[in-house]
Amino acid sequence: MRAKIFPLTFLICFILTGCMESKITALDVEIFNGTGDSLGVAKVSEDPNGVKIELNLEGLPPGEHAVHIHETGLCDAPDFKTAGNHFNPDDKQHGLMHPEGAHVGDLPNIIVEDDGTVIAELMAPQATLEEGKTSLFGKDGTAIIITENIDDGMTQPAGDSGERIACGVITKEVAEKNEAVEEPVDEAEKE
Repeated sequence: MRAKIFPLTFLICFILTGCMESKITALDVEIFNGTGDSLGVAKVSEDPNGVKIELNLEGLPPGEHAVHIHETGLCDAPDFKTAGNHFNPDDKQHGLMHPEGAHVGDLPNIIVEDDGTVIAELMAPQATLEEGKTSLFGKDGTAIIITENIDDGMTQPAGDSGERIACGVITKEVAEKNEAVEEPVDEAEKE
């Protein structure tokens, strides 16, 4: 009797394991400009404090720029309007400094060096890569958008941050491809 139970138990475990979805905890998001040139990578990963986004980019205009997570995982150039509005599943006001904010997709500004490069680590404390309403893998995924100006942290609906100049898609499909994106800037050389 025992010999018959073991194969059946093994088969059930095998089937259940095959049906279970693997948990995605990190992915490389390639960032493109409005003409379709790759600018580098945003390494997105689950973190105990939310979702960590590590930018390693080149080819951006020097100066300060806003970065936001948008509600749809589409990056149709040149204006990236297909990414929709900021990711805001809790229907909050915009801005990290707004007393009634912030959107889940609101992130700190970045500073691009004179040579067009930026290495930055950002945190989206309300976001997750796990299931749920604040998951960056929702129905249509999400997108990382960089804009031409800074986010003033208060102005509705987007911090008066100007036109969208770069975009990268965050979806389960991108994560499942598990393709590493080259880091254009050698961090050791920048120090």
